[in-house]
Amino acid sequence: MSDARVPTVAEFRLFFQSIQEQLDEDDELIWVSNRVPVNALRAAYPLGIFPWPGEDPDVFPWVSPLGRGVLVLDNFRLGRSTRRALERSAYRVTRNIAFSEVIEACHSSHEPDSWIHPMMREAYTEAHRRGFAHSYEVWEGEELVGGLYGIDSGSFFSGESMFHTRPNAGKAAIKQLVEDRLALGNDILDIQQLTPHMARMGAEEWTRSHFHSAIKRADARHT
Repeated sequence: MSDARVPTVAEFRLFFQSIQEQLDEDDELIWVSNRVPVNALRAAYPLGIFPWPGEDPDVFPWVSPLGRGVLVLDNFRLGRSTRRALERSAYRVTRNIAFSEVIEACHSSHEPDSWIHPMMREAYTEAHRRGFAHSYEVWEGEELVGGLYGIDSGSFFSGESMFHTRPNAGKAAIKQLVEDRLALGNDILDIQQLTPHMARMGAEEWTRSHFHSAIKRADARHT
């Protein structure tokens, strides 16, 4: 894709779709860029594509993984002790009031191996300003103690990263996110990669074809 100008969301969508149609069944790489255009983010996520850290911190592979971490929202679960701890806690969960602080905290929590490159932070922050990237903040008093951020594709949400500095604060953010997406009529939460932490909350790994079929059905219902 030419670097002469920034393509529109529609142009990026057609570009990504054309590559997906020709993709070998065992290939995950869609595109490689040296920047993170916000229009590309807007076009890519509803198609199951996202930028992924590579070996070179200044090069961004855009991928469609063969295996996809997915949380079916109705399968979300928390252990009894965790639920009790959250009920007893003084945590307060907000939405979209400290996006920059959340993404910076996510970056800091993964240092020195953080994949949240400054260019990615800038792009996702701009996506937030445009209204399709959201954050959840967990507060203890006036202190930010947990949170997450991700991309809203309408019919599903893709979680990018989360952090916590107090026990169960990250789970408080996920719990609120799940409740909100269920209220919107969503069925799944895209978590990109399955982790033991998310598996304990009910997440599982799907094949790429299973995931793509699910988001196509979800999009058809949403529209």
